[in-house]
Amino acid sequence: CPCVPAQGAMMDNRFATALVIACVLSLISTIYMAASIGTDFWYEYHTQSPAENVSEAGRSIWEEFVSKDADEKTYTDALFRCNGTVGLWRRCITVPKNSHWYSPPAFSFFPPLETDMTTNCISFSLSDQFAEKYIEPGNHNSGTDLNRTYLWRLQFLLPFVSIGLMCFGALIGLCACACRSLYPAIATGVLHFLAGLCTLGLVGCYVAGIELLHRKLPLPEDVKGEFGWSFCLACVSAPLQFMAAALFIWAARTNRKEFTLLKAYRVA
Repeated sequence: CPCVPAQGAMMDNRFATALVIACVLSLISTIYMAASIGTDFWYEYHTQSPAENVSEAGRSIWEEFVSKDADEKTYTDALFRCNGTVGLWRRCITVPKNSHWYSPPAFSFFPPLETDMTTNCISFSLSDQFAEKYIEPGNHNSGTDLNRTYLWRLQFLLPFVSIGLMCFGALIGLCACACRSLYPAIATGVLHFLAGLCTLGLVGCYVAGIELLHRKLPLPEDVKGEFGWSFCLACVSAPLQFMAAALFIWAARTNRKEFTLLKAYRVA
């Protein structure tokens, strides 16, 4: 990167403050993005009585849920019935700890005791992430649903592209500090802007994918679905990336113009 010590000496407090704020925003957005990728609360399903649902079906729900052959309809039905949550990497259901053997009595004089609940998760494999989605979930003979297939793949790839762009921008920023120049900060701002577009695309793809899935598999009447806090972290991360990009680009371009004008004034 170009080293211009004189330019670094001419940087005033406005640009230094803008760069510090941009770095803080970049750090916060990176933390939020990493947290959203690593957690499982992108979308949540809430049922009225998950413990009873699991007890009625026995251990078959859990066995089908964790089966390698479980298709989209099978595990989605389990998510509906068992207070499920879905992340980018894993799907989880809430079941009683003793759900493998417990069966409530047909008649009892005493009210049922509260059942201890636990959350069990299973990860999507790499093949699951790139698997085709079908027009009728669970029916392989119904043809490929290209819209849902590519939306699912994009929501898996875009967060890693976003994180990678911000990390690359951070390396360029370190180079700018070592060279005492603000010129590379323009590239850092552009990379953060592209990262923000990727994050925004991720949010849009996830929302569209959920809406298309629920058109194929409507929510039961006693089930409520809502976006979780992991999804909210990704939504917050995008504007932080855009604000950091704007500050980086503004500081670099404005400082460069003032340095050029000052140089021209000295020559004159």
